Order: sequence, then structure tokens, then C-alpha cells
Amino acid sequence: MELGQVLGALPPIVDPNVLHDAAARDDAAVYRIAPDRALVATVDFFTPIVDDPAAYGAIAAANALSDVYAVGARPLFALGITAFPRARLSAGLLEKIVGGGAAKLAEAGVPVVGGHSVDDEEPKFGYAVIGEAHPGRLVAHEGARPGDVLFLTKPLGSGLVATAIKRGLCPPDLEREAIAIMTALNRGASEAMVEAGATAATDVTGYGLIGHLANLRGGADLDFDSVPFMNGAGELAERDLFPDGSRRNHAAYRDLVEWGGLGETEQLMLCDAQTSGGLLVAIPPANAEGFGHGVRIGVMRDDGAIRVRP
Repeated sequence: MELGQVLGALPPIVDPNVLHDAAARDDAAVYRIAPDRALVATVDFFTPIVDDPAAYGAIAAANALSDVYAVGARPLFALGITAFPRARLSAGLLEKIVGGGAAKLAEAGVPVVGGHSVDDEEPKFGYAVIGEAHPGRLVAHEGARPGDVLFLTKPLGSGLVATAIKRGLCPPDLEREAIAIMTALNRGASEAMVEAGATAATDVTGYGLIGHLANLRGGADLDFDSVPFMNGAGELAERDLFPDGSRRNHAAYRDLVEWGGLGETEQLMLCDAQTSGGLLVAIPPANAEGFGHGVRIGVMRDDGAIRVRP
């Protein structure tokens, strides 16, 4: 909600070659440079959410790439963004962070061609990523039709896990699972959704599943029992290990949702602020069986309401 207020201060875009912009709250900016070619640009960085520096770098890389994948584009190159305390440079942590990010980008076939760094007491790391797509094959937030099938391609719970790690309360097996999920690329799901004729998509990150679902517009029936969660995320939720972002999401969206008697803990789980989450994709019913990525969690509606079935 706060971000929406900030973006509202930007001047209106009048350039017809701007196909996606911040005002539409799409995942990445898109600029047409030819009838059959558009450039895609995004930037994302954040503070450490896991203790392993190489894993932190890899998560940051996968997360930054996801905005490009979410619009059905192919990433071309990346620029690093680093804030790190100069006094700790000799510890070798930054080299591990940068190395982890570079390795993940190499897996995606994306070179790091430069970047920028500043001295900062609180470490922050991420990337600006540039990609390309055919303007006629872009997938935006809006466009889903009633009856389109909703898929989620990664389980939820990374906000809970990050909070548990910070407090020393995360089981090692769950931390390893969360790192594996957050470092997994959304490339395959992106390519598949374009081939399946996806009508709308977004990657699930800071606004949580409910916030990003609301941004698809049109409303939906959501089946809570079908929504995938990381193994052990429910136990962390019962211990009230939600980050502040998840609570802000719940406060912002709870009155827009018909919860169907779902308890507040489960509501918060659907609002849990994610890092490097999966794609939330709307697929036409005729193509849903062949999509093959993630889990079917609901269907789009035509009345604007989000209704949760416990």
C-alpha cells in the first residue's frame, strides 16, 4: 500500500512504446524498441534472509530474474547492486555473496556485466536485470478470464522461515528446503506458461499470495487445502513467527477477502511475504492439463471477489 502511494507521485507515462510500467504494478518495465522486440528491465535487492552468504547471493539472483520470467521474457544480462560495510570486507563474506549470485546467474545463462557498490552498515544485495521478449507474447498482471485455472509454481513459507532463522528457531531441514526453493529458477515455468497461452501472471514476493492474487484483478476462488507450503511452515505459523511484512499484507487485504471461516493464522499464511517465490499463473482451462508446473490452487472469477475455501 505504501509503495502504491509513492508510485502515484510519478508523472503519467505518455510514450506509446512503454508497454508495462510502475503505474500498472507489473513485475518489470517493458519498452518496445521494434515491432517484434521489447526490452524488459527490473531491479531488486534486499538484506540477508539466510545465514549462508553464497545462498543469500543465489537467492538474490533468482529473485531478480523472476520479474523477467513473470512477464514471459528471456533475461539477457545483469548488473550487481551491493551495499556492504567496508570494515568487514576482509572477512571474505562479500566474495561468497557475489560468487553465489554469479553462479546462479550463470545457471540461467545470464552474464553479470557490471554494477555498483556503496559502503553501508547493513548489507544489501541484488541485481538489475535486462531481458527481451516479443511484444505480442508478453504476459501481464491483467488479462485473466473467468474460469482460467490458477497455478502456483513454488510452495509458500519463506517469510516465516526467514524470521525463524533470524531468531535461531528454524529447523535445519526446513532451512535447507527453503534455500532450495528460493534458489530455484522460474525459467521453466515461464517458458511453459507462454506456450500454454497464460492470460496473466506474476511472481509471488513481498505482497504474499493474497496481495499478488488481488493484483491479477478479476477475483478468484482459492482452495486453501490445495495451496502448497514448505514442510514445517505450519508449525512456524503456529509459533507466530510471521515477519512484519506479512502482518502488513494481512491488514491491507483482509477486508477484501471472503475467508470462508479460515482462522487468522491460516489467513496470515496466505499473506506471508515471500522472497524468490513461484509464479502465480492463470491458464485457460483447455490448456491447464498440459501446463505441468506447480499446483492448481483455484480458478478466476468474474465479480472481483477473492473467496477462500478452507
